[in-house]
Amino acid sequence: MSEAPGTSTPADSQFDQQDTNGDGQMPLEFQGGAMRSFASHMRLWIVVVFGLVADLWSKSWAFSALEPNDEPRHFIPGLLDFQLSLNSGALFGMGSGLVWLFICASIIALVFVLYLFASSHPSQRIVHLALGLILAGALGNLYDRIAHQYDMVTVKATDTTPRYAVLGAHIPGGRNDEDLVRIRPWWETGGDRAFAKSQLAGEVKRVGVVRDFVKITPKVWGKDIWRWVFNVADVFLVVGVSMLLISFWFQRPIPASNLKSPSAN
Repeated sequence: MSEAPGTSTPADSQFDQQDTNGDGQMPLEFQGGAMRSFASHMRLWIVVVFGLVADLWSKSWAFSALEPNDEPRHFIPGLLDFQLSLNSGALFGMGSGLVWLFICASIIALVFVLYLFASSHPSQRIVHLALGLILAGALGNLYDRIAHQYDMVTVKATDTTPRYAVLGAHIPGGRNDEDLVRIRPWWETGGDRAFAKSQLAGEVKRVGVVRDFVKITPKVWGKDIWRWVFNVADVFLVVGVSMLLISFWFQRPIPASNLKSPSAN
């Protein structure tokens, strides 16, 4: 049925009410549609799958090809080394030991990323690629925290040594076990370490860890410019968040003509 001249549909009326600028562009809060776009899903999930495979494969390779006690392997001499490390904290080692908090925070972040995707428009291709990188990085580290768990003890600081944590396998039982805690560090194939309970800050904890192996080596005035060991997932997270912030900073309203058929993009 055709419309009579001079009449408008309810959708046109809604757009006219929201088009306060009078420039034929829909405000940003009405620019959704990616969930109904096949191309948008392809951009997102291809990045997620390839990113997750790259992260988990690289971690598996590093922890099978390298030894914890070996000298760092120079990948790009003077710039990038490979050395093994287990991280019980968040990004770059922050908040060590708060495993369940990090798992819950990761799940909330994943839900928020999917919300951002659902709120985006199919033409926001950079946003979809950025969200794919963030999802890949978050899922890669979340997998590690769930699949790779160790016992951890925290040794109190002394006049000569700072407070530090030891990750490994708790060895229960044995003589004088009521006064000592024995743990086999993850980097040693044999030999246990015994700590007096008075040396420890708290009890033995079971924590999920993230496998790290990439180290930036340049120094400035004798100090590392980046002291943390990280992994491919961390790189995806940093790059993805940076892309997202830049995209949001420079994004412009989508022309109303682009909102008619989201599946076309």
